[in-house]
Amino acid sequence: MGISIWQLLIVLGIVILLFGTKKLRNIGSDLGGAIRGFKKSMSDEDNKKDEDQDAIEEEENADAKPYQASAEEKPRDKSHS
Repeated sequence: MGISIWQLLIVLGIVILLFGTKKLRNIGSDLGGAIRGFKKSMSDEDNKKDEDQDAIEEEENADAKPYQASAEEKPRDKSHS
C-alpha cells in the first residue's frame, strides 16, 4: 500500500524536468542556509537565557554574602617594609 521506489523516482524525474537541476540546487542551498540560521538563532537565544540566569544567581549570591576585602584591598602595614 506504500509508495514504491519507482513511484518516487518518477516524481523526482518530473520535479527535475519542471524546475531544472540548477534551480533545485539553489533551492536546496537556500533551504540549508535558512535552517542553519534558525539553529544559530535558537542556540544564541539559549545562551542568552543561560547568561541571564547566571547573572541573576551571581547577584543573589553577592547579596547573600557579606563583603570581605580581598588581600589586595586590605591596607598594608608600612612598619615592616
